[in-house]
Amino acid sequence: MVLLEGGPPDRADVVVIGSGFGGAVVAERLAAEGLDVCVLERGRAYPPGSFPRTPSGLGANFWDPSSGLHGMFDAWSFSGLDAIVSSGLGGGSLIYANVLLRKDPSWFRQPHPYRPGVEEVWPIGYDDLEPHYERVEEFLDVQTMPFDGPPAFQLPKTGAMRDAAATSRGSFALAPLAVRFRDAAGEPAVGAELPPDGYPNIHRPDGPGSGRRTCRLLGECDIGCNEGSKSSLDHTYLSAASHHGAHIHVLTEVTRMARRDDGFDVTVVVHEPDAGPRPTAERPEHKIRATRVVVSAGTLGSTYLLLTNRDALGIASPALGTRFCGNGDLLGFILGAGRALEGTRGPVISSYVRFPDQVDTGDDLDHGMYIEDAGYPAIAAWLAELSQSPAMVGRLGRLVGQRLRERFSGGPHTHLSADLARLIGPGTFSKDSLPLLGMGRDVPDGTLFLRDPDDRPVLDSTWTTRTSQRYFATMERRMEQVAGVLDGRFEVNPSFWFRRVITVHPLGGVPMSTSEREGVVDSYGRVRGVDGLRVCDGSVMPGPVGANPSLTIAAFADRVADDLLAEVAS
Repeated sequence: MVLLEGGPPDRADVVVIGSGFGGAVVAERLAAEGLDVCVLERGRAYPPGSFPRTPSGLGANFWDPSSGLHGMFDAWSFSGLDAIVSSGLGGGSLIYANVLLRKDPSWFRQPHPYRPGVEEVWPIGYDDLEPHYERVEEFLDVQTMPFDGPPAFQLPKTGAMRDAAATSRGSFALAPLAVRFRDAAGEPAVGAELPPDGYPNIHRPDGPGSGRRTCRLLGECDIGCNEGSKSSLDHTYLSAASHHGAHIHVLTEVTRMARRDDGFDVTVVVHEPDAGPRPTAERPEHKIRATRVVVSAGTLGSTYLLLTNRDALGIASPALGTRFCGNGDLLGFILGAGRALEGTRGPVISSYVRFPDQVDTGDDLDHGMYIEDAGYPAIAAWLAELSQSPAMVGRLGRLVGQRLRERFSGGPHTHLSADLARLIGPGTFSKDSLPLLGMGRDVPDGTLFLRDPDDRPVLDSTWTTRTSQRYFATMERRMEQVAGVLDGRFEVNPSFWFRRVITVHPLGGVPMSTSEREGVVDSYGRVRGVDGLRVCDGSVMPGPVGANPSLTIAAFADRVADDLLAEVAS
């Protein structure tokens, strides 16, 4: 049974806070074994076709209930970085670019990049996660875009990345994606109806089929896929969890948690978007009594919840809030390439170039990193062209001048097609440009902490780019090389001029470790000293994943589920 509306329950065996890559996986695994699971998601549900595309809709699609905003994007700004995370049923899967890369085996335990004498130590290794990687990949039906298939999939940006890799020390590969490209017969197809899954879709449990289609190559993955082509968590793990009996509540936000002799009290508020702006603290509260709690509210959400409820839960570890970083994220742009790149076609990310690491080759190299093509929706291309307003003004001035001259010289031309084509312009700025997303291993030496903890606590961070300057300089240089191969120029994201980065992969804050001094949780997400409380999301990563972290988070959650089920059975 799924409860997308209505009040939350009074009791549950397991309360799962958040519906992203940690919470969704755990909820499905536990519900499939018959546990009474209650999933609490603060954001909305987004069925196919409900993601906004108009300026007014996109402008309102942010999360800030105190301002009357109950949308999908949740933007944070700290001293050294800005972070974009998601609020909605499916968590980060709603806005991520579908990339499911495994963490490199050699990047679990080795000397820390750019910090001589410091070890980057994970309490788990690749072998611990490998079976869970496989299980998640199978469940999400991971595919690569059929680049060598029908012409529609032969994207210029993908070919450009392949050519750029061939002239560098990087290696090209198609990205493993949680996107459906193939029809019921297994053939690559654009916009073909998908057959139903083995469980009802959570958005239409009583309707025929899934209501989903194969990828239409619109470049809209990170503003919400209206086709249902993404194997986002609402269509997959959460639909399956619902089928197995999990109760799923949206617009239900956890505000407090407290430890009890027989479990936990979880206090929530229910948001009512139609009621207008209202601070969360002023909303009526409801208390749920739970035997076990799994905190999966994302790096920022989980860390904030545990910091604000630290005493009530009895968390003693001094590591709470530590090892925060942005997974080495850096956004750059190829501008004015000597070939068409057409960033609006295809999934947002289709491929990557991986630059080797010292541990890969034994050579005296910098540490490795990934550079991915980063497409964008068509609306962004129009905005890019409008940003070139002087050129537009010049074309308009020439057209008006031409028409006036014709008017006074005996009559204008009556056929305007060529004139209007020249007015709109060739669109070369957007056609020949492409964002690049870089990821690697920045230094996880930031701390998340509460500012004004005794009044209205606000989350803040100490992380800056200072200790990761060498890494980011290397990333800039390699992006510039990629742009040069394509006869374009490279520009870094303007915020980096001020040594600030924009991350879509914040990690850390509740790190796992082998000791209480260095980690809040153990290698199974168990909070030390608090029986029945677990954490499984990006916050438990003790350092950067290096690649896109979603798959590693999901695999870790699958590992946590195995251990939790064994605990229940014992």
